Order: sequence, then structure tokens, then C-alpha cells
Amino acid sequence: MPKLKTHKATSKRFKVTGSGKVMRTHQGKSHFRRKKPGRVKALFMEMSEVQGDNIVRRIKRLAPYMSKK
Repeated sequence: MPKLKTHKATSKRFKVTGSGKVMRTHQGKSHFRRKKPGRVKALFMEMSEVQGDNIVRRIKRLAPYMSKK
């Protein structure tokens, strides 16, 4: 069976934890940050869990080797 190609944008935006949760980064981190309060900028640093089974399934299909690291 041939190797599967990883969708590179997906592998850069999402990470998988040790327990198997798919975590996502936040949008709006690098543009127009001067206008935002410090509390909002601090929230951008955290990663959030991806909600929805269909979305998680799609992410794992786009990056098949992401969960095996």
C-alpha cells in the first residue's frame, strides 16, 4: 500500500495530545494586535480542543500520521 500524503496546512494548525484529543490554534494572532487588550492576546496563546466528531474525523483523514507521533 502506498504512503499517504499529509495536508501540510492541517498539520501546522492542529496537534494531537497524548490522550488523543485534537487541539487547534486560534485565529487572529498576528494581525492588528495593537488594538486588542492584553487579556485577549494571552488567550491566543492557548490551544482549544476541537469540538465535533465530524471535524475531528476530517482532520485525522487530512493528516493521517499526526496522531502517531
